[in-house]
Amino acid sequence: MTGNGRGYYVEGLAAERLRRCYDLATPAVRHYMSGETAHVRKHMRPGCRVLELGCGYGRIVKDLAPAAGYVHGIDNSAASLRYGWDYLAGVDNVALACADAAAPGVASSAFDMVCCLQNGISAFRIEPIRLFHAALEATRPGGVVLFASYAAEFWEERLAWFRIQAVHGLVGEIDEKATGAGSIVCKDGFRASTFGADDFRELAAACGREATIETVAGSSVFCEMTA
Repeated sequence: MTGNGRGYYVEGLAAERLRRCYDLATPAVRHYMSGETAHVRKHMRPGCRVLELGCGYGRIVKDLAPAAGYVHGIDNSAASLRYGWDYLAGVDNVALACADAAAPGVASSAFDMVCCLQNGISAFRIEPIRLFHAALEATRPGGVVLFASYAAEFWEERLAWFRIQAVHGLVGEIDEKATGAGSIVCKDGFRASTFGADDFRELAAACGREATIETVAGSSVFCEMTA
């Protein structure tokens, strides 16, 4: 598995391999993941229609479904989506589709909420302003857009998790010399950066919106915008 581009998650780190990453999560990382979804659910109302950008095999889709009217997940990995159809078997109010996060292929204003979690804004390798515009376009007026990245204080736990993934051959060997300042670099070329409060505010302002920034569970930085 090579390269730091958008193809990293399409086949190499997809489907069963992607799920193994979460199965290997430490207690601190599990707290981070549950904190993210709990924060999103706080913003949901009965019957809420939710779009998740970069859904993978549907881990978050499944967590949000009990509180939603409908959850639509999009991802550009056909392998992850095939795996997700089995993973989500029996969950009636969800759907998965193959699409680009910056061009999700949904109707304008179709959703009450659009979310992009698990640091997708970095992982997708798509110009961030395009992601913000796409999310706002898909959200009804007055609806909520949520983006999340890793909090700076979660750095050691995040790096430890990536080291575990590297040991199991799920990501490349960590380049310890190049890794730091919020970015994890692997020797196969993969790089995972982060977005902070100021980054999110600048992106929101470029879209003509104000951003509410909140650190959640000591591990996630959330950017909230009203469409």
